[in-house]
Amino acid sequence: MSIRLTRRGTATFVPLAFALAAALPLQVLAQGQQATLTVGDTPLIPRAALFGNPTKAGAQLSPDGQWLSWLAPLKGVMNVWVAPVNQPSAAKPVTDSTDRPIPAYFWSGDSERVLFVQDKGGDENFRLYGVKVATGEKQDFTPFDKVRVRVIGLSNKRLNEALVGINNRDPRWHDVHLLNLQTGELQLVMKGDGYAGFLADEDLRLRGAVRPNAAGGSDYFRIEDGKVADKPLVSTTLEDAATSPLGFTSDGKTLYWTDSRDRDTTALFAEDVATGQRKLIGQDARADLGGTLRHPVTGEVQAYAVNYLTNEWQFLDAGLKADFQWLQKNLGQGEVFVASRTRADDRWIVGIDAVSKVSATYLFDRKARQLTPLYVARPELQGAPLVPMHPLEIKSRDGLTLPSYLSLPQGSDRNGDGKPEKAVPMVLLVHGGPWARDGYGYNGMHQWLANRGYAVLSVNFRASTGFGKKFLNAGNKQWGLAMHDDLIDAVNWAVKQGVTRADQVAIMGGSYGGYATLAGLAFTPTTFACGVDIVGPSNLETLLATIPPYWEAGRKQFALRMGDPATEAGRTILRAASPLYKADQIQRPLLIGQGANDPRVKQAESDQIVQAMQAKKIPVTYVLYPDEGHGFAKPGNRIGFFAVSEAFLGRCLGGRVEPLGETQRQSSAQVVHGAEFVPGLKDAITKP
Repeated sequence: MSIRLTRRGTATFVPLAFALAAALPLQVLAQGQQATLTVGDTPLIPRAALFGNPTKAGAQLSPDGQWLSWLAPLKGVMNVWVAPVNQPSAAKPVTDSTDRPIPAYFWSGDSERVLFVQDKGGDENFRLYGVKVATGEKQDFTPFDKVRVRVIGLSNKRLNEALVGINNRDPRWHDVHLLNLQTGELQLVMKGDGYAGFLADEDLRLRGAVRPNAAGGSDYFRIEDGKVADKPLVSTTLEDAATSPLGFTSDGKTLYWTDSRDRDTTALFAEDVATGQRKLIGQDARADLGGTLRHPVTGEVQAYAVNYLTNEWQFLDAGLKADFQWLQKNLGQGEVFVASRTRADDRWIVGIDAVSKVSATYLFDRKARQLTPLYVARPELQGAPLVPMHPLEIKSRDGLTLPSYLSLPQGSDRNGDGKPEKAVPMVLLVHGGPWARDGYGYNGMHQWLANRGYAVLSVNFRASTGFGKKFLNAGNKQWGLAMHDDLIDAVNWAVKQGVTRADQVAIMGGSYGGYATLAGLAFTPTTFACGVDIVGPSNLETLLATIPPYWEAGRKQFALRMGDPATEAGRTILRAASPLYKADQIQRPLLIGQGANDPRVKQAESDQIVQAMQAKKIPVTYVLYPDEGHGFAKPGNRIGFFAVSEAFLGRCLGGRVEPLGETQRQSSAQVVHGAEFVPGLKDAITKP
């Protein structure tokens, strides 16, 4: 379990998101080499344009509206830049990371500092830093090794302070500290022993705590005068684990909740703290509610999102609704999003996601009704042959509806009905988590694979979040079973619809998607033509035995959703679902990418299945990145691995391939095994 924290001191408790060439029959090679793609003269989009550093990204406004900030490259590494709001061209970098990109940043309440987190080599031991904009002075607020910081609360009242959680005393639990942003002083507020997280108000007072319970749910406690109540205010079981507080209004009188008790999908409620009475704000039978827009000062919910196949905003505030309608009219087709708002709420950072067009970011003056263009994140994609994404529903064999997304190669669907005129090779792209979801919008992976000539299908299989508790809990202890059946059902749907042929489907994914790839090749060895596994676990027993210590609060949920490693029955379930034990059944090409510093899915997860395949003389290609963790943050590594994947898929399915070029020498890739199974890889890694 992890805790997603928002600017207003709210905490949302969410499940953890975890985010090759095998025996290659000659007939499979022949089929791939002879594949004909109906993509016409579509230009090849360079991998660097899709997966390299954006020109700019992540724009924010300082709370006082005086400054603009964004992430942009500095000597090839993404850093934070700041400019006066009326003079964006005067932007200067305020951070100076030379190795890894800054993964996240935000403004202090007094608008004097940019705060950001950074780890080392992908180990996810994030420290919190601050840079004073006026002087460039940098502070390390959490100077502890092997410690991960959590931001628990920021405030519009106490502008120079923040509440942070630090697990330096006990790596399993985060103690709450009050941080003085001017002096760097840390003052212990409450020890975190046994608690998954805390809830603070605008006065930076702790008002609530959550603790995992034996039922696999959570107990929510009031905190009054610094003391946690003896009895919980709300208790949930595993079935209603999505129930969670969202945060207080600024006056502390109202507490917002998402709650799935007595219903299937989570609804949005406002609770009167004094009386305990609740008012239903919104609900939707199709999807869980969770995303909200809240007033930057009062904290009142002004709109909530319903994200089923696409994201739809429902407005409670008439003024906000009018703004969105104006923005939609002036920005064009696509989803309007608001990335940042000033404390005065007079200026916003807005953008539009048109899926098949390059998104642009603007400064919006609400009073003047004026849009000022700020940047296009990837200008090199302007005019590129980007393709639409088709939302659709697929039925599973036992009657569940699987919300899914399909992208097709340009030129293959001339009438635009979401089906190619002729079957094309397909990549089943599986999301991580598994307690996460795929969604509608611009997707670089979809665009890349479609441009190479593949249909791309992403499926929200059971256990995906956002579609109600029945859908979520249908995945309990179904790794490699019904969860995998959903993916197979989606492949069969695509074949039946004429999207692809049964012998032309690859499977690819990261984290849980990597596991699904291994499971696909090991459990259904002739279903997929090949697979690409990125940081996927191969042995669920060793995965659960090596989770980071600060995931301790989620251990019970892991046991109930996957299988309890402390019991023989649970171990039997975990072993049966582990691809490692059926590695000898793999028949089709397999490519594995792994970060050596991954704290979630350890390197050993990839090492052990490669060793098992080697013992049986089953070919496998294994690429290791010594300076990466759970995924590839450095653009050179990201581009390099996708270059290998592209060559691998091209050999397997016959898609178009951009030459490897210098990609491998520009990455830290170590080809541990099987370079000979990917065309050109051996030559690409040979040092001149």
